Amino acid sequence: MKFPFNCSTKFHSNIMSFSPFLLSNSHVLSVLTAASNNITFYNLSPLFDQNASVHQRKLSVSAFVLQPEAIVHEGAPKCDEKEEMKIKWTNVGPNITDEQKIAISQLPLKLSNRCKALLKRIICFSPEADNLPLLLASWVKAMKPRRADWLIVLKEIKRMQNPLLSEVMEFVLLENSFEANIRDYTKLIDLYAKQNLLVNAERLFLAMKQRGFPCDQVTLTVLVHMYSKAGHLDQAKEAFEEIKLLGEPVDKRACGSMMMAYIRAEMLEHAETLMKEMEEQEIHAGKEVYKALLRAYSAKGNADGAQRVFNSIQFAGVVPDSRLCALLINAYCMAGRSNEARSVLENMKITGLERSDKCIALMLSAYEKENDLNAALSFLIELEHDGILIAEEASQVLVGWFRRLGVVGEVEQVLREFSAKGGSFNRGKSSKTM
Repeated sequence: MKFPFNCSTKFHSNIMSFSPFLLSNSHVLSVLTAASNNITFYNLSPLFDQNASVHQRKLSVSAFVLQPEAIVHEGAPKCDEKEEMKIKWTNVGPNITDEQKIAISQLPLKLSNRCKALLKRIICFSPEADNLPLLLASWVKAMKPRRADWLIVLKEIKRMQNPLLSEVMEFVLLENSFEANIRDYTKLIDLYAKQNLLVNAERLFLAMKQRGFPCDQVTLTVLVHMYSKAGHLDQAKEAFEEIKLLGEPVDKRACGSMMMAYIRAEMLEHAETLMKEMEEQEIHAGKEVYKALLRAYSAKGNADGAQRVFNSIQFAGVVPDSRLCALLINAYCMAGRSNEARSVLENMKITGLERSDKCIALMLSAYEKENDLNAALSFLIELEHDGILIAEEASQVLVGWFRRLGVVGEVEQVLREFSAKGGSFNRGKSSKTM
């Protein structure tokens, strides 16, 4: 599904069937206002109800998306006064669990009474017995909150990791007293992106544009990251190109996310080209992005590509560690270039990097593949002179190689010698392996 980033582009038919205001409640939600303060509430469709028909969802779109200025429905039923009277904000009742009591006790002491009243209700919320939009609407009517109150409530819900956070944020974005801005929409889009809820994020992005908020770099970067993580290359590219059209320098996160999108699509040359473009602008991706590209080249045995990325890592100011070196060694070993792999190990020695068991095991595997026993023994002697004792992974490679050669006695001798010197060979384990 292609995502229309250009606000002038007509909406795709399958996107038009979704409403930008997302609610999980299965009932038609009616929210009203007191005529004295002109606070308006809305009649919202059951958009998350899986049993709702496509026709019903399309009707909800025609009421909101196509006519955003006509959000208030004159025929909306008014809140039942008796229903409102049932909500007693002073106390949540005696039937609460120990876990809920603990959560309530952990609320900050400096919270205002109005914020505590709502947070207690949210902590004790029951999907079977309660209606969240009605609860929030009643709180607005009774407490007349300001934006600062909403921000405190949202902060505490997030701190508690309460699953109602996204639903409360959805309500808040259309609440007049909150005075929503583009960053508020971006935060909820990012929350959905982190939960891999792409459809929800796309709906909210459409709603944001429909309400007149511009598409800025921060929001588009969140979308690039979301599509990259989901493996949707085309949508990630479209969002990335939209950032470029804004005429502002593309930041590190957007470039890194786009590189990851290419890596996940196994388009390593495109990722490397973008990396070079970033370097020309003195922008460098994070270490994990470089490592992902190096790992991808290493897995393919593309030693030249791996070396180029390894050089770029150092150019970016990242000091290579044993893991990055192991990826480069593996690339050379897979390409049958054991001499260059050995050179990487020599450079590690010169720079004082630990020649890890993984690096040693890769080197031994390369010699085994080339059937070069003399080179392997020379390598082991060098390690012994440097005081390096091979550990489990390398020892298993060596034992397996000797076993395939049928030199069991020689293996036993090697095991005894290393055991006498305090080496990492475990004779019993290795003998069992043979």
